[in-house]
Amino acid sequence: MSGPAAGTAHAATSTDVVCLGESMVTFLPSQPGRLADVPSFGRGIGGAESNVACALAAAGHRAAWVGRVGADGFGDHLVETIASYGVDTSAVRRDPVRPTGIYFRTATDRGTDTHEVAYYRAGSAASAMSPENVPYEDLLAGRILHLSGITAALSADCLALLRDLTAPRPGRPLVSFDVNHRPHLWRGGEADASVLLELARRCDLVFVGEDEAEEAWGIVGAEAIRAALPEPSVVVVKRGSAGATVFASGLRPGPRSSNAGEAEDAAAADGAENAAAGEAEDAAAEGAGAGPDTVTLVPALRVDVVAAVGAGDAFAAGFLSATLRGLPVRERVRHGHLMAAAVLTVPGDLTDPPARDHADRLAALDDDAWGRLRLGPGWTAADRAPEEVRTP
Repeated sequence: MSGPAAGTAHAATSTDVVCLGESMVTFLPSQPGRLADVPSFGRGIGGAESNVACALAAAGHRAAWVGRVGADGFGDHLVETIASYGVDTSAVRRDPVRPTGIYFRTATDRGTDTHEVAYYRAGSAASAMSPENVPYEDLLAGRILHLSGITAALSADCLALLRDLTAPRPGRPLVSFDVNHRPHLWRGGEADASVLLELARRCDLVFVGEDEAEEAWGIVGAEAIRAALPEPSVVVVKRGSAGATVFASGLRPGPRSSNAGEAEDAAAADGAENAAAGEAEDAAAEGAGAGPDTVTLVPALRVDVVAAVGAGDAFAAGFLSATLRGLPVRERVRHGHLMAAAVLTVPGDLTDPPARDHADRLAALDDDAWGRLRLGPGWTAADRAPEEVRTP
């Protein structure tokens, strides 16, 4: 069943996180330089929401990606590659008419003036997603539903879909929203980026960068961002090299209403590893529920960056992973930083995350030791923390 009539989430979930959005085949340059000068490209995949799903699955969680791709070879490649990370792709729909989106990019940082991206996504299969043709029974089946502002910019139908998914409904899972402001996607459309503020205010957990809040909404500073987003239980303000500031008034992952107990029982039946995710319903944040904010600032890591792409998606995945495990806010942010560092030290958008015990050891460091960490290429393969730490 598709559309709003699908109603509520399943009584017992077998999925930790469901991610909805467009994924595309990306062509990565064989050498630095302008797109006009690059002689050849390697094929990969890229998509904010599918990146999150792949990172979560690689970290041991039960993740699903819901999207729409063309009935073409690129669509085959996307579905097969995402599934290879352990992501459930059974709810992906194939469009017999519209193509799978593709894009080409340069090797430079997205935030620099020399970065180029050439998108071929107009009229793509994903841009046709709407409340009438996506499987709501799958979208609402996880403890967390993760969305992105990119989807809202693809078409009027996609915006209608996100408005519907962020609307209150019985048994709604925790809705996570990464603002992901992409200015070029909003040019010439019927809506503008101000709609991202509307969507964010309807969600439970919001990720937003200080820079994109200023560019999209004219809002400057973490405190002002929180003032503009009073409704979400948790707002994570990403501040680049300064780290991240979290405003938390309580967070309860999962369909917490009448089916929370069944979900915990189902998790327990899967063994201790997956039961840890179920514990998040009761131990998600310090003092779940309405109340004054606790504000947590966690410095960023020093990283020898190979390519600054995919880090925001990885940060969200790390934070969500730690949220499902019921870790304290500081550790959630640190796991976000660690997952981002794993991606920053490889050329593409995706990589294997550090082993959980490895990441846990680093996330538990005292503030001085955390401040001395410096991570470079290959650090995720180290068996013990000192082996990948380089101090100045």
